[in-house]
Parts: sequence; C-alpha cells; structure tokens
Amino acid sequence: MKKYWKYIKPYLPSFILGPIMMIVEVVGEVMMPKLMANIINEGVATKNYGIIISYGGLMIVVALLMLLGGVGGAYFAAKACVGFSSDLRKDAFDKIQEMSFTSLDKFSTGSLVTRLTNDTTQVQNLINMMLRMMLRAPGMLIGALIMAIVMNPRLAMVLLVIIPLLIIIMIIVIRIAFPRFKAMQSKLDKLNSNIQEVLTSIRVIKSFVREDYEAVKFEDSNRNLQKSALKAMKVIILMFPVMSLLMNATTLSVVWFGGQQIIAGEMEIGDLTAFITYITQILMSLMMVAFMFLQTSRAFASLNRIREVLDEKIDITDETAKEKERLVKEGNIEFKNVTFRYYKNSKEAVLDNVSLKIDAKSTVGIIGSTGSGKTTLVSMIPRLYDADEGSVLVDGVDVKDYSLYNLREGVGMVLQKNVLFSGSIEENLLWGNEEASLDELKKAAEDACANSFIENMKDGYSSELDQGGSNVSGGQKQRLCIARALLKKPKILILDDSTSAVDTATEKKIRESFYTTLKDTTKIIIAQRISSIIEADMIVVLDDGKIVGQGSHDELIESCEAYKEIYYSQMDKKNEEVGA
Repeated sequence: MKKYWKYIKPYLPSFILGPIMMIVEVVGEVMMPKLMANIINEGVATKNYGIIISYGGLMIVVALLMLLGGVGGAYFAAKACVGFSSDLRKDAFDKIQEMSFTSLDKFSTGSLVTRLTNDTTQVQNLINMMLRMMLRAPGMLIGALIMAIVMNPRLAMVLLVIIPLLIIIMIIVIRIAFPRFKAMQSKLDKLNSNIQEVLTSIRVIKSFVREDYEAVKFEDSNRNLQKSALKAMKVIILMFPVMSLLMNATTLSVVWFGGQQIIAGEMEIGDLTAFITYITQILMSLMMVAFMFLQTSRAFASLNRIREVLDEKIDITDETAKEKERLVKEGNIEFKNVTFRYYKNSKEAVLDNVSLKIDAKSTVGIIGSTGSGKTTLVSMIPRLYDADEGSVLVDGVDVKDYSLYNLREGVGMVLQKNVLFSGSIEENLLWGNEEASLDELKKAAEDACANSFIENMKDGYSSELDQGGSNVSGGQKQRLCIARALLKKPKILILDDSTSAVDTATEKKIRESFYTTLKDTTKIIIAQRISSIIEADMIVVLDDGKIVGQGSHDELIESCEAYKEIYYSQMDKKNEEVGA
C-alpha cells in the first residue's frame, strides 16, 4: 500500500468521502424494508391511513437521503479513481521516458501502450468499484443480516446453509480467474504490437503486396485474444447463474417456511415481505463482494504489469555525476577499451575492447558491415547505452560525470531511422531549438538542402506533417532531421547513415555546408557509401565489433583489407552503372 500512497494522498478527501456517502445509502436501504413492514402491519392491515402517510413520508425522506448519498458517493469515487489512474499513468510514462535503450528493449511498444492504457483503465475501474462497494457491500450484508436475525432468528437459519456455499464458490472462482485474466492481458499485448507494427509499416506492406499475409497474422493474434478472453469470461458466465440459482432457492425456502409461520400466526405478512427483502440484500451483497474479488483479480494482474514498468531499474542516471554543471565545450571524444553486450550474460560482445580518439572540430567517418557495431559505438557518446567495460570521455571527462541534460544538449544526433512528429514543419524543426527565429529555421533548412522543397509546399514552414512524416519522401525526411539537428548547434554532431535517401549531389552540398556552418563542431558520419566519408579527416573501419583500420582514405587503401574490399566493390558497381 505504501507504493500507492503517493497516488492516494492528493485525492484523500475523495477517497474518504466516497465510501462515507455510500454508507448513507446503505443505512437507507436497510431501513426501507422495516418501514415498509410497518406500513403493511400497522397501516394497511388496520386501514390506518395516518400511519401509512407518516411512514410513507419518512420513506420519501430516506429515499432522498439515499439519492444524495448515492450521487455523492459516485461523484467522489469517480474523482478519486480518475485522479489516481491519471497520476499512475503519468509516472509510468515518465519512467518510460527515463529508460535507456537497454531497458526499452525488454518491453515491446505494443506492451507499453497496453500498460499505459488498458491496464491503467482496469486499475481505475477497480478503484471506482471499491470506493462504491467496499463499505456498501459489507455494510448491507451486516445490516441486513442483523435485521433478519432480529426479525426472525428461526427463519434466518436458512442463511447458515447458503452463505458458506457462496463463499466456497467465490474462492474457487478467484483462484481460476486470476491466471486467466493475466494471460488475457498478455494476448492483448501481442495484438497491440501487431497493430502498431502494421500501421507504422503500411507502405512497405502495400509495396510488397503482403496485405493478405498481415491479415492472417492479425487474425491469429485476434483469435488468440478472443480465446483467452472467452476462457476468462467463462468464469463470470458460470458464476452469476449459479449464484442466482442459490439466491432463488433461498428466497423460495424463506417464502415456504415463512408462509407456514404466517399460517400458524407466528409471523406477520409485512415482516415476511421485509425478511425476503433482507435476504435478497444479503445475497446481493455477497454477489457484489464476489464481483469485487473477481474484478480485483483482473485489476491486480494489470497492476502487476504496470509495476513492472515502474520498478524497472533505470541503469543510466546522473545521480553520481561529479561535474553536473559542466557543459560540452570543445568536442574531443575518446573511447578507452570499450566493451558492450546487449545481453549482459552473453559471451558475444557487440563492441570488443574498442579504443579510439576523435579530435575536436574534426570530421570522422565510420564505415563497416551491417552489425559491426557502428550505431552502438556512437550511441555511447550521449549515453543512450553505457559501456559494460571501459569508458567514454568527452573533453577529457567521463560521460558518466556529466548531467544527462548537459551531455545530450551538447550532442546532436540524426538517427538511422528518421523520426518526425505530427504537427507543422516549423514545430518539428523547433525541437532543435525552441527559441529559434524563422530566419534561423530557414538558415538551418538551407544548410540541410531542405529550404527549397519546404517553400514549394502550399503552407511553407506551416505545412502539416502526418505522424512519422509519412507525407514527405524519405530524402525530404532526412533533410528535415538534419536541419533540426543543425538548429541545436551542438559541439558534437552524429549523422547515422542519415543521407542514404539523398542523391549524391545533394549530399555533397550538405557536407560542404558543414565545413562553414559547423566548423567548430566535431562531426561523426556513419555511412554505407565511401563517397560520403572519403574527404573526412579520419575514417574508422569497424568489423565484428572491432576497429580493423583507421586513417585517411589514402592510408586505408594501402593498409586495410576490409576498407579496400568495400571501396573496390562500390567502385566496380559504380562503373557497371556508368557502362550500362
């Protein structure tokens, strides 16, 4: 409970007032049958209209108080549960924002979406139900039970048979339901992941005419969720008819034995009417308790999944940073014996004892085969990953000694997968510098060779981008991402294969602009094309997580077999294209 106190505390008055207001309604419900019995016994039976009117008036007052209690209880319960779930969702979202790439790799995108939406909603529904029922159901059970025993102890003996049976059924149902609801949420994860993947890759799916294949995949996920949901719901489907049968059997028993007592003159008709109502209240309260436990089993499965996010250890923090106020000023970079594994228990290292020095203001190209560790290497500079062994230094200081904010403010990255957000082009560019003027936006766009196509768009810099920038071409998307990074004016700029969709002439213009616009910036360019890095001050060749060559283009042609192989294979391909 201590874990969730922070979510309860801001709404504590609502958490208290909700159940109290419900108690008002419960007291009214327990009073009503007795008042009705008095009307029948003392008013109707003797034709005393004064008693009927007085008790009737009292019933109206009680009904109005019940209305006030019910509405007030529902309002405060809603206020408490919505506030609780909103704060819980915010903390889970903030935790996801803090996670390193290593932590994020543990969860699928669809799973995280489910935890922030469906799972949080399940918890919200539980709190709402608990605040409205946790005192109402036991209160009605106890109140109606006391009234029934006081009214007719002998007839109340029927409850000694039915209540244990209902409790046994509740225990069995809960033990069966909990694992089934947990499995259902897991299936929902997979369905959401499938939907997310299809929606973000719809253009690829259409271009490869794979709609039928994806439809079958979705049908499998959907069918698995359906089966899992039906398996969980069968518990509810079976529980309520069984409990209704027991309720009806109890009511029949009461009518039978109570009728005999009326015939024998041992009980009045009004008392039997009230007794039947109390029996119904007792059994209904037991059903409410059963439903609460059932909903609790489902909500706790969801709560555990949310806790997995909240309890995820943040492995990259700046809590122990020694120079939190320090800024990246020069842009010198050094890797000292860096080793990294995606899976800490794995024997195979993505980077194996890598050492490298990069001078400030220089341009460095990194090339290598797919999976050689290029992206992982540069991701360690802004601490998107941390080295398992060795250290990464910026301006002679270990990156772990910077505050994360100051370190990442000094590093601009254009990732391999270019990401734009729904909104205007201007709003996307302002990610680089939210204080930038329109002239600064245009200058960055010119340097990235993006200004011409932006101004040709109907609304220019106010043109709206769809989610992910799906309404612009791959090359345009890359140039917008480069412009966004340039606006940041970083001391270190990392371009991770970020001009692959740009023609060579445009790419050359972008590189040339770097030498003037970013002359005081350290530039690291990861590329597949040697032409993209051939003029770099230093070229680093990675192969299987190790540096197998470094130097200028001419030096590597003489000394590095891996570089020569890449270079001549690309030249041969180029010559073939020219000859064709």
